[in-house]
Amino acid sequence: MQIVFMNQMSRTVGNENMAAAQVWIGEEEGAWRAGWRETGQDGHSRDEAWYEGGSWEELLCVYRHGLAQKLGEGYRPVIEGVFHEPEEIKGRNHAALKLQCYSETHASEELYAELCAWRRRKAAAGRKAPYFIASNRVLRLISTFVPQTLEELLQLPGIGSSKAGEHGAEWLEITSRAERTTAFPLDWVLQELKDDEFRSWLYKQKEQKYKQELEHFRMSRTMLTGIREGLTLDQLSGKTGLSRRAIVELLEGLEKEGYDTELLIRAELASMPEEEQQDILQAYEELGDTFLKPVLQRVYGQEKAEGGDLEQVYERLRLIRITFRRTQSPKRNAG
Repeated sequence: MQIVFMNQMSRTVGNENMAAAQVWIGEEEGAWRAGWRETGQDGHSRDEAWYEGGSWEELLCVYRHGLAQKLGEGYRPVIEGVFHEPEEIKGRNHAALKLQCYSETHASEELYAELCAWRRRKAAAGRKAPYFIASNRVLRLISTFVPQTLEELLQLPGIGSSKAGEHGAEWLEITSRAERTTAFPLDWVLQELKDDEFRSWLYKQKEQKYKQELEHFRMSRTMLTGIREGLTLDQLSGKTGLSRRAIVELLEGLEKEGYDTELLIRAELASMPEEEQQDILQAYEELGDTFLKPVLQRVYGQEKAEGGDLEQVYERLRLIRITFRRTQSPKRNAG
């Protein structure tokens, strides 16, 4: 095997060297390989095969995810500057990210649970998804720093005047009953949080991002292979474990990325009258393609839009919208 890239890594605790490792990419007989070799203090090596296959793009996804995972565990390159530091380390959101990092390990679990219970009640009363009320990150920040005034509440990243005006009084009522061991302003967090701890946390965030990218890449490849093979929506659903609606949403994403999904769309709409399809295309032309319900009402009437099982109708509207957007794209580019 020909090694095309390799770098030495090490993990330390304090000044004690705990482990050494190598991350590498190689090529052999037209196949790409990537892996990790870790050597303990006893001299024994442990190998991890990260990837073997013919796709350079997939290898990079695997490599980024695996490397971020190891950096999150505390490994660092022996030669500094080989890997780019996360841009967040010196970016303008540096302070906000440090507060978020600190809150994930120092939150009061009792207060956090009380805030989550409040969010569930609020979401149920307003018939909204809980994350529309407040994110886990915001509730973690509140349960870590326990603000007692509106001024303190507004110092937490992610809480602006609108959100504070909507929920601030209720949050402060909850925090007023909790004990607080720290103080505002929160500049002390920037000194107390160790740089290496912050770096490891940032790399763990990167790990999640790259994991999602890898999963998206592999799912897209499965979808595109299935489309070329002439699979139906139901067959793709069985192959991927996704619902038909999720498959259609993936198709929309693939089209945005420049892939052609017309073979599948044409097959799924084969039983739909051509005149009905043209009516829908005309409605998109007149009403725009952002919202489905106005198009549904224009083509099928108010009664249809409010009754029965509309899942198949909406599915077809989404499939035709993909075709519509494809035909509109050259016009927009020309404009």
